[in-house]
Amino acid sequence: MVSPTVELLKSEIPLEQESVVLPQDVTGLVLVDISNGFCTVGAGNLAPREPNSQISEMIKESEKLARLFCEKKRPIIGFLDSHHPDKPEEPYPPHCIAGTDEANLVPALRWLENEPNVTIRRKECFDGYLGSTEDDGSNVFVDWVKKNQIKAILVVGICTDICVLDFVCSTLSARNLGFLTPLKDVVVYSRGCTTFDVPLQVAKNTKGALAHPQEFMHHVGLYMAKQRGAKIASEVSFDAPKKL
Repeated sequence: MVSPTVELLKSEIPLEQESVVLPQDVTGLVLVDISNGFCTVGAGNLAPREPNSQISEMIKESEKLARLFCEKKRPIIGFLDSHHPDKPEEPYPPHCIAGTDEANLVPALRWLENEPNVTIRRKECFDGYLGSTEDDGSNVFVDWVKKNQIKAILVVGICTDICVLDFVCSTLSARNLGFLTPLKDVVVYSRGCTTFDVPLQVAKNTKGALAHPQEFMHHVGLYMAKQRGAKIASEVSFDAPKKL
């Protein structure tokens, strides 16, 4: 059941989604933080405390797309939070500590680590774009786009309004500045994204916590991504590859 607050939000800032057809031979898949630390019940400070249907659907949709991309040998990049214990990511408690299972892909996606078309990038910040920067100034994500001549990216993962949104905003700015040629389209698949849930009453009774209603913030994250220039897809399909 949708709460009256969410219904009001959706009436005040309605989000028009679309059915997007992507070019199969020039599209890359971006997986954002689909790790145990954010998705597996009881896995850490920011993991769900009980099974969550939206997180389960996000994992299911992401796995379906990942298998399709691997079947077609199309490029995938997966960002994973991987923090050092002595470098907190405020305002959040310690999470996804490097070397722990929290920082690894969820079981449904762990097989991706052995696929030749998959790049895994561990990052120490919210934003996968900035988190792809190397010490020499190069950028793993930028290089991935250029090497594979990617013209469209399909983005899925968690959290819609935090790491997904930050990555999308940076990528769109970089595209607009000409840093990501030939990238043109950034598509966020709504059913392949979600965020965490902290109801108001829980936040009131938890020191330092901020209320974070799941469906409300998911909608806000998608709306903000569209404001920045992303396409928000309720459905995605792929056209046939071009014949040489």
